[in-house]
Amino acid sequence: MNRMRTALVTVIALLFAVVGMGTASAHSVLVSSNPEDGAQLAAGPENVSLTFNEALQETFPALTVVGPDGNLWTKSEPQVQGATISAQLGELGPVGDYTIAYRVTSADGHPISGTITFTLTEEGSGTPGDAASGDPDSDSGGIPVWPFLVVAVIVVVGGLWFALRKPREH
Repeated sequence: MNRMRTALVTVIALLFAVVGMGTASAHSVLVSSNPEDGAQLAAGPENVSLTFNEALQETFPALTVVGPDGNLWTKSEPQVQGATISAQLGELGPVGDYTIAYRVTSADGHPISGTITFTLTEEGSGTPGDAASGDPDSDSGGIPVWPFLVVAVIVVVGGLWFALRKPREH
């Protein structure tokens, strides 16, 4: 009986350890943007910029502005300087919501992506770029959790089977 109790306590401890595991939180976090998320603007800004809580890697940055017409409105490639990524805009066009989509690499190598929006309240006379394609926020870029959950379930089930089985009598 003592062996079964020890095995059961071990299995329960493993279960709590696996379920209680969180993700690492040392990745970069967006702390501010220009324009601010949800801003209402009569005229578009000359550029957009996003600032994070720590320096970013300069590899493979992405920053686009897509208008309510589904077209790109960014006029330059994104530039990373320290903790800030930015891109130039031309004059904007149709009234409506503009989405700033970004994907950057934090100092620890983890990709960070997301979107923020602002609204243009007065028609501009700008010329859009190409139609937007793809979704830079569609892939989290992180390690999938499901393999760890499968292994945890196998360990728990195996531990319970081992703890509860009857020893063979010879």
